[in-house]
Amino acid sequence: MSMTTQEIRKTTRLIFALLATLILSACLSGNAEAQVDWQPPAFELSDSEGNVFHYPQDLDGPTIILFWASWCPYCKSLMPHLQSIVDEYAGGIEVLALNFRDDEDPSEFMAEYGYDFRLFPHSDPVAESWGVKTTPGLFLVDASGRVVFSNYSITEESYQSDPADETKKLKHYQRAARKMPFVAAQLRIAIGKAR
Repeated sequence: MSMTTQEIRKTTRLIFALLATLILSACLSGNAEAQVDWQPPAFELSDSEGNVFHYPQDLDGPTIILFWASWCPYCKSLMPHLQSIVDEYAGGIEVLALNFRDDEDPSEFMAEYGYDFRLFPHSDPVAESWGVKTTPGLFLVDASGRVVFSNYSITEESYQSDPADETKKLKHYQRAARKMPFVAAQLRIAIGKAR
């Protein structure tokens, strides 16, 4: 039994809709355990230049920990805001970019966009030990490594400025472009309190 062109188009649209739903759920689903005011597990990782980092011993003040993937539209929308924070604090705050669940080369991605983050490729074991299942996983930790901010602690209601929630009609990258400035603003507030 062969399919007509119209049936093929319908099937293709259904497949794309399912894939989009999976990507959105991977980018948005929070983790109840990964909230605020907790001490995540220690880890040791090599960065993209081969230097070993020991968490939390090597922290030097408040630090942004970002679990990300190059395919995530929310990560892509958040990262320019993180770069502006790094630029604003001129060496006073660092972003540790822990790449996970990614088949692309994260070094190429960072170079293409010019981000000054310390890159840790292949960070899946750390993401698992921290309970991070979705991207982005954004944390602000103090000098002792204790989490003082997490994007997972922001409720969905906090994002909504439109009672009719017109954002549901938007594409994932469009929703990301609207949500991530709010996340960055909340992060800036947390940095101000942590400094």
